[in-house]
Amino acid sequence: MNNSPEFARTLDAADPLRAARSSFIIPVENGREQIYFLGNSLGLQPKRTASFIDKVMQQWSRHGVESFFMGDDPWIDYHGHLVKPLANILGTLPQEIVVMNQLTVNLHLMMVSFYRPEGQRKKIICEAKAFPSDQYMFESHLKALGLEPDDILVEVGPREGEHTVRHEDIISMIHKTGNDLALVLWGGINYYTGQLFDLASITDAAHSVGAKAGFDLAHAAGNVMLHLHQWDVDFACWCSYKYLNAGPGAVGAAYIHERYHNDKHIQRFAGWWGYEKETRFLMKKGFVPMPSAEGWQLSTPSPIMMASMRASLEIFEEAGFAAVYQKGQLLSDYLLFLLDDINKVSSSMIEVITPRSHNEKGCQVSMLMHKNGKEIFDKLSKEGVYADWREPNVIRVAPVPLYNKFEEVWQFAEILRSTI
Repeated sequence: MNNSPEFARTLDAADPLRAARSSFIIPVENGREQIYFLGNSLGLQPKRTASFIDKVMQQWSRHGVESFFMGDDPWIDYHGHLVKPLANILGTLPQEIVVMNQLTVNLHLMMVSFYRPEGQRKKIICEAKAFPSDQYMFESHLKALGLEPDDILVEVGPREGEHTVRHEDIISMIHKTGNDLALVLWGGINYYTGQLFDLASITDAAHSVGAKAGFDLAHAAGNVMLHLHQWDVDFACWCSYKYLNAGPGAVGAAYIHERYHNDKHIQRFAGWWGYEKETRFLMKKGFVPMPSAEGWQLSTPSPIMMASMRASLEIFEEAGFAAVYQKGQLLSDYLLFLLDDINKVSSSMIEVITPRSHNEKGCQVSMLMHKNGKEIFDKLSKEGVYADWREPNVIRVAPVPLYNKFEEVWQFAEILRSTI
């Protein structure tokens, strides 16, 4: 690698995904395309999203409620368009995927099924300073069960003076908690540092002491390679508006391992859309779940929201997720190289707190600014860079593979260099 616009353009010319950028709407200000590095917060809109939604709207206008059964694409089967592409991205069987609700709602629903405190086995291991919504989910869910969160939650965080969590500390805590442990519910990627965790070995460790393992994949889905079924993960939930580009507040999704699909003893909150499909409209008393992850559905889904997700997933299918992942790693590798080059002349004002190895990072790079961080962030914004500020002094950026270019990474580094 070298620090030059020519090298960046060479990488773009050789990029097998370079055409995918034209499938997205890039923000423009004063006739200039902006550098959008916020795919970790909200992915850009695919150009085809409007037409996918419009098709649903047209069907609604023509057939009304009968659109569930009539028209070119009956809504009753719309969910089927989403599960295979998501299975390819998450590393699951198609029947282990259900698209429903939003992330935190789905985490509550998974807690109903997979957190069953009994006897001494009540503890939950989670990240210290997890994303606030996860913290509030734990707090409120445990209180609803009559439990005190401080007595149940075992938080594992970075060691003193460090920014990321050591993997051995997670595994050690799992074994230390042992027979008291009911559940490990961990993030796939830490939202603040961008640290990717070893989900396979966390799952193995949890199972070895008789506990279950679930994951919040908000920052991992569509970003890194996952093999949830192969890793024997019990369940996972994620949102779809970040790397999956399904739009603000888009419908979320969950994975439930197939071994639970026909378990008649598993607890769940039920709703009519999770009822056995063939007899759903008989409206009988007594819940009979669909024998798949769809059995965890509650309410009638929105084909409008599903259409928005479908538009983006179609692009993932065209690109192939292996290629998406490989480019994402190369983009962040290049950014790390350029940041190191800046630090050579800026007395290490930028401390990268994201791990550098491919098995510990995705697209996101988090920079701890040791001086004038907010001023630097404001200058980046004025120069057309969409980045993210996190208190007290961290700038997060995420060049994503479907619509960002290597030349944008170089341009960002040059703007950053000029502000220091």
